[in-house]
Amino acid sequence: MRIPPRILQNITLAFIVIGILLLALGGYFSSLTGIALSPMIAAQTWFSGRYQAINLFLNAPRDTAKLQQRNTELESEVARLRSQIVDLQQQMEDVTVLKSLLKFASANPENDYLAASVIGRDPSPFMHYVIINRGSNDGLRRGMPVVTEQGLVGRVISVTAGAARVRLITDPAVSVNVNLKESPSGTDDLAGISVRLQTAKVEEVELIGSITGDIYLDRIPLDANIKPGDLVLTSGLGGNYVPNIFIGQITGVRKREFDLFQTASVQPAVDFKNLTIVMIITNFKPIDIGPLVPTPTPATP
Repeated sequence: MRIPPRILQNITLAFIVIGILLLALGGYFSSLTGIALSPMIAAQTWFSGRYQAINLFLNAPRDTAKLQQRNTELESEVARLRSQIVDLQQQMEDVTVLKSLLKFASANPENDYLAASVIGRDPSPFMHYVIINRGSNDGLRRGMPVVTEQGLVGRVISVTAGAARVRLITDPAVSVNVNLKESPSGTDDLAGISVRLQTAKVEEVELIGSITGDIYLDRIPLDANIKPGDLVLTSGLGGNYVPNIFIGQITGVRKREFDLFQTASVQPAVDFKNLTIVMIITNFKPIDIGPLVPTPTPATP
């Protein structure tokens, strides 16, 4: 029986399709598929890149403006937080200083104290003074000694209603009568040394300031037994300072046989560059020791 050509053609086509499917399922056409699809993949990649570039171009100005605004807000917040940190640190330092001053005042109850803040400093290289925010309205008078918990700062030299000028002991015009006392063992650090040391007096000399801000002892007798480490305290002679206020410690002695006197450099206990709060001894009245003029004797008739 003869098969019609149309049916034979369909059967042949079916076998071809089945063979192609079997070959594809067997992976024989993978390389051909890759070659056929590679142009389509390249074209899709190109169109995707162009689309992303156009989208970025259209949206970038808006995103940049948002980012700049956000950056400005964050910078403002950082500046505010930094300012708060500085204020808190300053408050902590002030609290620490006030606690030390209170401890100092409690250890020396014979004096009356008034705390004051340093609000100005000396702009001149030849004079050394600070301005405090207390004045005559607060009971301040010229000549009152000024101290910190570390030791002697200076004395009040001029007063207005709401402020006062304090001349530091580093000023070249300052001279302070002092006692030298032997340093107790174990007092290498100046901080915390009591101003009421009860060691035996070694020598009584004069302390003076200088233009450079250094302080030293001048006109010390050659036979005086002084050495580095000795403590320097006010003697009270002259009536300008309360006795036994701690000043500093001798760091070096200059003694030569052909000199009439020896000198000594002193490390002050007070950090004058970082003065923020001081105390004025308000119950001290300086004594004005001027030239003693003899009283004329009335003539006898």
